[in-house]
Amino acid sequence: MLLAGAAPSERWGFWGHRRINRLAVFTLPPEMIPFFKQNIEYLTEHAVDPDKRRYATRHEAVRHYIDIDHWGKAPFPEVPRNWTDALMKFTEVGLLQPSGDTLLLSRDTVDGRVLISLDLGAGKVQAPYASAYRSFFQENLMPQYYEDEWRVDCDTLRELFGLSAEALPCASAYAVDHFSEYGILPYHLPVMQRRLTEAFRRKDVPAILRTAAEFGHYIGDGHVPLHTTENYNGQLTNQVGIHAFWESRIPELFADREYDYFVGKADYIADPNAYYWEVVLASHALVDSVLHIERELSETFPEDKQYCYEERLGRTIRTQCKEYAAAYHRRLSGMVEQRLRDAVHAIGSAWYTAWVDAGQPDLNIDRYELSPGEAEELRALEERVQSGKQQGRAHE
Repeated sequence: MLLAGAAPSERWGFWGHRRINRLAVFTLPPEMIPFFKQNIEYLTEHAVDPDKRRYATRHEAVRHYIDIDHWGKAPFPEVPRNWTDALMKFTEVGLLQPSGDTLLLSRDTVDGRVLISLDLGAGKVQAPYASAYRSFFQENLMPQYYEDEWRVDCDTLRELFGLSAEALPCASAYAVDHFSEYGILPYHLPVMQRRLTEAFRRKDVPAILRTAAEFGHYIGDGHVPLHTTENYNGQLTNQVGIHAFWESRIPELFADREYDYFVGKADYIADPNAYYWEVVLASHALVDSVLHIERELSETFPEDKQYCYEERLGRTIRTQCKEYAAAYHRRLSGMVEQRLRDAVHAIGSAWYTAWVDAGQPDLNIDRYELSPGEAEELRALEERVQSGKQQGRAHE
C-alpha cells in the first residue's frame, strides 16, 4: 500500500486524490475487493478527472468546495442542508413590468411560517413557501440550473400568486442564483452517492468505475479544511499559498515516511446527507488552526529559511523549505495525516454503501478497458487541461 502514490511533484489535487482512491480499495469487503483491485489503476488515475474538468466547464469548480463561512458562523443554521431549500433561499426572482419597474419576490416569516411575498404597492400578496412556491421552484427553475440565464414565465408567476394579468403587469421575469458561486460540495456528494448506487444496480461497469473514481475526488476535497472557507488560499490574511502548503507540500514530504494508512474496514453510511455535512463541518472546524498556526510560525521562523527553490520536472519552482514545512507539520499535530486517513475511510464507506443500497450485486466482472469513445473523450479533456484556461474559481 505504501507504493500506491504518484510522483511527489504533484499536489493533493493529483497526488492526494490518486493516493486516497487507491487506498480506499483496501477497505472494501471480500465481495467487492476483487473487482476494485482489478480496476485499481483506473480508480487511481481517474481520481483527478474532476480537477481536469475545471478546464472544460464553468459548472465544475463549485462542486469542489463550499465557502460555508460566507453565510454566517458555525454551525451555520442560515444554510439549509437540503439542496432545493438552499437554492430557493438564495435565488433572486424578479419581474420587469411594462412601465420599466422591477419587482422582486421577498421571503417573509409570518406567524412562524415562511412565505414568498410580492409588494404591489397597495400591499403584499403572498404564496406559501413550503408548498406552492417549492413546487413552482422545482418545476420551473431547477431544470434550468445549468443554463446561462434562468427565465420565468409571467403567467406561471401570476398563477403562483393567484393574480390576473391586469393585477400583475409583467413584460418578463427572471431568476438569479446567488448561492452556487460560494460552492455546493456537500450538496453534490449525495448526488454522487445516488449515481453510484444506480450504476451498481444496473451493473454498468463503465459508470461504476467512472462514478466511483470521481466520487472519491469530491469526498477527498470535503476533507480539506481550506475547501470550506472564503479564505481558501489565505488571500484574506496575507497567507497566499497556504492551500498548496497544507494539502500538497506537507503530504509530499511526510506521507510516505510517516503516515499510517491502515484505517480499518468500510462502514455503511445510514444517512449520507447528514454524513457528508458532518465531513464538511469537521473540516471547517480546523480552518482557524490551519491559518493561525502558519501565521505564528511565519513570525518566529527565520524569514530567509521559509522558502527555497527546487527542481521539478526540469523547472525551478519556489516552495516552502523542508525545515519550515517540518516545523508546520509538527505544529499541526497529525492533522493532515488524520484528514487523509478519514478521507480514505469515507471513500471506501461511500463505495460500500452504494453497493449495499443497490442490492449487493455480483461483481465477478473482468478488468475494464476503455472504449475508443471514452479514450477520445479523455484525450479531448487533456487537451483542454493543457490549454491552461481554467473556468470558475482556481483550485488554490
